[in-house]
Amino acid sequence: MGILDKMKNMASKNKEQSQKLSDAAERQVNQRTGGKYKKQVDTAQQQAEKKLGFGRGHGGGREQQ
Repeated sequence: MGILDKMKNMASKNKEQSQKLSDAAERQVNQRTGGKYKKQVDTAQQQAEKKLGFGRGHGGGREQQ
């Protein structure tokens, strides 16, 4: 089982926690890059969430900083 499969399994068990972790990762990347790639990071997060099965679509209640 690959890492993506493990992440899908975790996401299916606890969608809310997975979304919180995804948001935390997005904030961390934006902080470390000074927000320079904010749009690209947001797009990547949306695609990853969709692939993992807990996507929220664009602007799905995510905290903006």
